[in-house]
Amino acid sequence: MNSSMFLNRPNNIQSFFLFQNHASLKFNLLKVQFPSPFAELPKNNKYYRKVSFPRSSLGVQLRHDSVEFRTKSFSRVRVSSDDSPFGSLGDDSESQAPRFVEFITSERVKVVAMLALALALCNADRVVMSVAIVPLSLSHGWSRSFSGIVQSSFLWGYLISPIAGGTLVDYYGGKIVMGWGVALWSLATFLTPFAAETSLWALMAMRAMLGVAEGVALPCMNNMVARWFPQTERARAVGIAMAGFQLGCAIGLTLSPILMSQGGIFGPFVIFGLSGFLWVLVWLSAISSTPYRSSQISKCELEYIMSKKQKSFPVENNPKPARVIPPFRRLLSKMPTWSLIVANSMHSWGFFVILSWMPIYFNTIFHVDLKQAAWFSAVPWCLMAFMGFLGGMWSDMLIRSGTSVTLTRKIMQTIGFVGPAIALIALTTAKSPSTASAWLTLGVALKAFSHSGFLVNFQEIAPHYTGVLHGISNTAGTLAAIVGTVGAGFFVELVGSFQGFLWLTSLLYFLSALFYIIFSTGESVDFD
Repeated sequence: MNSSMFLNRPNNIQSFFLFQNHASLKFNLLKVQFPSPFAELPKNNKYYRKVSFPRSSLGVQLRHDSVEFRTKSFSRVRVSSDDSPFGSLGDDSESQAPRFVEFITSERVKVVAMLALALALCNADRVVMSVAIVPLSLSHGWSRSFSGIVQSSFLWGYLISPIAGGTLVDYYGGKIVMGWGVALWSLATFLTPFAAETSLWALMAMRAMLGVAEGVALPCMNNMVARWFPQTERARAVGIAMAGFQLGCAIGLTLSPILMSQGGIFGPFVIFGLSGFLWVLVWLSAISSTPYRSSQISKCELEYIMSKKQKSFPVENNPKPARVIPPFRRLLSKMPTWSLIVANSMHSWGFFVILSWMPIYFNTIFHVDLKQAAWFSAVPWCLMAFMGFLGGMWSDMLIRSGTSVTLTRKIMQTIGFVGPAIALIALTTAKSPSTASAWLTLGVALKAFSHSGFLVNFQEIAPHYTGVLHGISNTAGTLAAIVGTVGAGFFVELVGSFQGFLWLTSLLYFLSALFYIIFSTGESVDFD
């Protein structure tokens, strides 16, 4: 791999330092003195270094066990290396925060835009079955309960992959794992209608395969954001990525009926599946796993990212190698880990309860036909996408202004939990469907502030284990989603009240917010 890093040095330098990376992968410091034309280098060193100085005619090339001096003219300092670690060198001067236009046109925003598209496809492929299940049930004679079992096959697949996927993400990086994940879930989406024509077991296998593949999406997103964005921009980046996730829900619910009316049951599955394959081609060819591997990134952007990352996480002379088996016992022994698990579980509980049961709630309480209610199909999720980006901007501004990362995350998460809790309580008192829909939309929108709370927090407390920690909490969140979705039905049958379950969900929101406030932190936690 090729990487480029830039150093500013005065013209009258008499000595400089090079980091030599030996076969043992340990960094040793080599000092070369001028004007001596020779330097003692290890005989077994096979690596190559090239150093040049700005506004100077002196160029030095070091290779193997010899030193060669060549006269060249350079306009800037450039250190090229095949094995320099990300963030190992950077600009000593203070890098200025980019203007909005510079930010929105930067290479890192291209990366997060591709992540947003992937998450949009992820959610669209997931919710298309919510539309397709109606004609499938009619054609196969499935009961409502059996249709629920068919839809739940996605969650069972999604349950088993996040931890393993997160471990792979930490070891291989987000680019490779995300590419494989999107390819597999696009294949599962494409084959779903063909499987439905074959047998019930084939259909459920495709839905489970979709769940397994999509389990790596969020850990990959967190991994790529941590690599490409400094801490003062991560909440904004996660907000952009998760905006794609929420818009995917709106896209899937809105376009699926249109595509089905034109192409039958095959329409949405084939279109979304082919779109995923196209995304994979662009992702693998245009996106780099880290900034220093990118051939498209500008010098200024690379310097800015590296200098900011150095301030957030000081670079170690002996970076820790990736571990194949993460320290699960240590990860689960820390309360900040449990604050993230609880937060993710509550976030998933609320999300799937609203997605699964609110149509039935409005139909039962207000006798509203939600098939014709455009606000439920698109407006809440579009507003959630916008509020997620707004929350990310506000979060980054707080950190830049001097507010601690810990306090910022707690503020965002409190809004993300207390806001929906109050909105659900207000929903139970609504007397008209328009008032109820307004409260529900507000509650869904405020949930997006969690993206700048616990969802960014993984990168901060466990920079070396972001993927696996996210996978653990995602597994807990999936279990909570299953319990909440299934439990809502039993609760309503036993108590006879939807409002009672909404009150229970609100109480859980308040308790989860309190737990996160007490035990979360924005500082790195020692898990080794």
